[in-house]
Amino acid sequence: MSRVKRGNKRTQRRKKVLKAAKGYYGTKSKAYRIAKQAVDRSRQFAYRDRRQKKRNFRGLWIIRINAAARLNGLSYNRLIDGLNKAGCEINRKMLADLAVRDPEAFSDWANLAKQTLETAAASAG
Repeated sequence: MSRVKRGNKRTQRRKKVLKAAKGYYGTKSKAYRIAKQAVDRSRQFAYRDRRQKKRNFRGLWIIRINAAARLNGLSYNRLIDGLNKAGCEINRKMLADLAVRDPEAFSDWANLAKQTLETAAASAG
């Protein structure tokens, strides 16, 4: 069986890993074997955190909406319930942005939710 010489493929692969490890501390950016472990681990964290980022932002939006809703005399779940019953399709990201940047507009949404909840309660009872 003939001997296989890899040529420059090995060098290219190792350069790619070391380039990805650029900026890592100490041996993690110099030695290929250690750098490969560090790069693999960092890519796992990146994959996981791309998903966690979405969860974290949704939680932040809910906290902001709740704080603004309570200033308008509603709780978060009552506000969302009222907006859903009113048929509003505004998402949490936009509501949170309004709560921070434009409190008057947010209070308009809160008043709409309040009115919808009152009419729903009156028609039910």
